Amino acid sequence: MRIDKYLWCIRIFKTRNIATESCKKGQVKIDGINCKPSKDVYGGEIISVRKNQINYKIEILAVPESRIGAKLVQQFCKDITPKEEFEKLDLLQYSKDYYRKRGTGRPTKKDRRDIDDYYESPEQ
Repeated sequence: MRIDKYLWCIRIFKTRNIATESCKKGQVKIDGINCKPSKDVYGGEIISVRKNQINYKIEILAVPESRIGAKLVQQFCKDITPKEEFEKLDLLQYSKDYYRKRGTGRPTKKDRRDIDDYYESPEQ
């Protein structure tokens, strides 16, 4: 089975087109080597997928015939992503909150519209 179809079948990506684009961008690797979307996958290989700023590592246990339900995914792949990857995402979110708290700084577009609506009140 093709790598893009496999990633779609085990529900890593929502559509096959997104899986194909991810392969073309170099975000999918098999055993540490970039691969094309048409690369065939077999049991025992380890896939690295960069998605949402996390490097997921997935071990292929079996290849399904077609797209499977979410409850059956564990039969076909094993998630071996290190916990440090998820901790990096938490740190990234904390750093974003540090720079600008919600409601501070320049008004957002919605805030500006609310201000304009307030000044254009029925007094006129």
